[in-house]
Amino acid sequence: MQIDMGSTIQNPACQHCKDRFSSIFCKAEQCNLEQIDQAKVCSVYKKGQVIFHEGAYPFGVYCINDGKIKLSHSGDDGREQIIRLVKAGDIMGYKALLSNERYTATATALEDSSICFVPKDLFMSILQKDASLSFEMMRILSSELRKAELKITHLAQKPVRERLAETLLFIKETYGLEADGHTLSVRLSREEIANLVGTATESAIRLLSEFKKDGMIELEGKKIRLLDLQQIVKTANLQD
Repeated sequence: MQIDMGSTIQNPACQHCKDRFSSIFCKAEQCNLEQIDQAKVCSVYKKGQVIFHEGAYPFGVYCINDGKIKLSHSGDDGREQIIRLVKAGDIMGYKALLSNERYTATATALEDSSICFVPKDLFMSILQKDASLSFEMMRILSSELRKAELKITHLAQKPVRERLAETLLFIKETYGLEADGHTLSVRLSREEIANLVGTATESAIRLLSEFKKDGMIELEGKKIRLLDLQQIVKTANLQD
């Protein structure tokens, strides 16, 4: 099975990675981190390039050094469903690796991204002997499960308008804002936003126009500026 690879680059040292302390590997023991540093292969993937395909077998885990990635599943009707957004410091491919199953999603670069690949045998070996890393792995899995359960509940119970507002806040939390303090720091198509919300593209377009009319957001191509954050939070109807 061929592994999708981007253009290989010089490996950035794990110890000096700007996202080390937001990554699972911040918990790894120094000696294990050095092994990962020596064995990993780092590559640059262009915007739109696939990192791994749904249905393929995993050969390791991917750690995002820089960039933005979407994980999407293909439904029975062939439509894409975005199931997760990934940012710098996150890892991908670990669930399929741990369960020894095929990937249940396709990973695609939303922008030019630098990604490090850690081979399966080394990762599993270190995971078995590094208690801190294993605990952090369990924490991440538990967090992902909680988010999945919450999303299922919201899909079943919340109106689409509330889900769109919540999705805008989720994108802000994941990728942050640009220097102006208002513009979401990622460019997503209307179809991708609809996939995140769990609605038809036409509905997402209509609701975005309503949000703009209500003064909550401003639209410029794929750029979305959050103008009235308080109203967006209110519309999302978030509860602790």
